Amino acid sequence: HGVERQLDDPVLQNNHHERDAFAAMMGELRARFDVLPLAALDDVLRDPQRHPRALFLMSDDGYANLLDAADILEELQMPWTVFASTRHIGSTERNPMFRARAFLRYAPIGDHVLPHLGRVDFVAQERRAEEARVIALLKTLPAERAREALDAMDAVLAEAGLAELSALFPSDAFLSWADVKALARRGVGIGAHAHWHWPMNARQAHDHLLEQAMLPKRLIEAEVGACTAFAYPFGNVDDVCRGAWHAVRDAGYTSAFTTLSGTLDASTNRFLLPRHALGARRRGLSSEIAMLRAGNRRLRHRQYELR
Repeated sequence: HGVERQLDDPVLQNNHHERDAFAAMMGELRARFDVLPLAALDDVLRDPQRHPRALFLMSDDGYANLLDAADILEELQMPWTVFASTRHIGSTERNPMFRARAFLRYAPIGDHVLPHLGRVDFVAQERRAEEARVIALLKTLPAERAREALDAMDAVLAEAGLAELSALFPSDAFLSWADVKALARRGVGIGAHAHWHWPMNARQAHDHLLEQAMLPKRLIEAEVGACTAFAYPFGNVDDVCRGAWHAVRDAGYTSAFTTLSGTLDASTNRFLLPRHALGARRRGLSSEIAMLRAGNRRLRHRQYELR
């Protein structure tokens, strides 16, 4: 997602790599794999046996610190793609999960009653356990209800004098449209990561799924140029439904990525392609990638369920 020189709160900043660790990982990938631009995806899907070491490098959301990552990747001559959540580009609005985790980590001790979530108890419950429970429940909400719950979380922090908490974590600020254009001029691919960063699951209204697919494509093409690839927010089993990939297909994209692990040669649906997240690790990355084939059965099963 992003790259920072130092992480002050690894839980709240869980979308970011430390810069030195990121540079080391990228060096390993460059040495051991054929890192290709996303424009080569059709060739790889058409004949995967000819591309046994093919790897596509992607970053989701569109954080401003990707400008630092761009310098590293440009020096290594590694092509990559940014999948941008367009509601946040050029905005001060933080990612919904950042807002939720900020509340769950820094809200005052006590009981807080939130719309659609009920009671959040930082007295009887251990804070980390409450965080996991509330995050899981929050992600089940339709987008409009989730926004109401997040607004209530922000209000609790504001009342406690923590309205400017996000300013302490500039890591989670987003790119401007000028930044996105600058990355595109440097050869970085620009894809869509929905408009608002929220699950595209069966709990979302059909019109919302359509907007999540159509609006970012329209905005990116107006600002930058052609946008043919999509990555689902969160992207796991509970985050993507049949209506989501239909909406993406019908919006005119040619491919879309989940976060289900697997290999491209196992995929039967180019709108439910696999991806694997790189955690904050320094060693063993090549071995980990070699094991991705173990996820192919689960990938094909989920593609079958959503056919």
